[in-house]
Amino acid sequence: MPPRADHGHPVSREGQVLARHRSPSGAQADDPGRTTPLRVTDVPGVHRLPAPPAASLRGLATMAAVAAGAVVAGGQTVATTFTEEPVQTVSALVPVAQSTDSGAEEAQADPAAAFGGAIGGDQLLPDPLSLDVRDALDASEQVDVQSLAKAVDIGRELTRQAALIESALSHGASQANLYGDTTYVRPADGNLTSVFGSRWGTTHQGIDVAGPIGTPIYALTDGVVEEAGPATGFGLWVVLRHTDGTQSVYGHVNRMFVDVGDEVEAGEEIAEIGNRGHSTGPHLHLEIWTADGSKINPLTWMRKRGLDY
Repeated sequence: MPPRADHGHPVSREGQVLARHRSPSGAQADDPGRTTPLRVTDVPGVHRLPAPPAASLRGLATMAAVAAGAVVAGGQTVATTFTEEPVQTVSALVPVAQSTDSGAEEAQADPAAAFGGAIGGDQLLPDPLSLDVRDALDASEQVDVQSLAKAVDIGRELTRQAALIESALSHGASQANLYGDTTYVRPADGNLTSVFGSRWGTTHQGIDVAGPIGTPIYALTDGVVEEAGPATGFGLWVVLRHTDGTQSVYGHVNRMFVDVGDEVEAGEEIAEIGNRGHSTGPHLHLEIWTADGSKINPLTWMRKRGLDY
């Protein structure tokens, strides 16, 4: 007897086939004899993500390079400040370039492949100048990476310069500047009371900076102490020879904190303002001598190096 439906009416053979291959919602039901695998798009409510375009995939390499550069420029100094061990920075998502059609097909088959399978993984940030990264980029993207590398180098150089300035100011100097690759500081705080040139019928060979006795005197720049002791007219003086052969002279000092032969750095306190020798009041008498011993205007020399009174 032919099978009947719930309401007792006979069911045709075609109806039996449809009933066996259709679920109440209209989707195909499991069939033990089915040989074709069920596709994702055949399942209601499931949608396939479109494959990312090839240009976007190429751009992932540039994004990785930017991330690497940001870590180098912004984080390297901070990291080394708190640890002496090399620091390796990891990323939870490191995209890898896929610039070929086959790469797009692979991304379509497995969306995670577009990111090198790194979703949620711990991987080292890539070197923006590595051959693997550069080979994966087109010409315009390689230019972007080269520009980034220059920016990273500039950031490193600015960090280095800032460290030099900070070191020069660490002993209390009020002003410091870099001239070339050399640091210079203002030698003492006070009022400029006399300049280089003619004075009282003679030639004043330096400048005078008035200040209370005990005011710190700092080394103008890196150098070696050539003189430290009594000197005619100055009472006590300190003479430094700088790395470029020039010399700085500090006269009328009250106390000295260096000895002949000592190596000093820019900004290091070497003496204090006094009123010794032929002096009408406590002040620093500062002279600058060239490598051949000629005495030149200290203000002109200092201003060229970014310092002033």
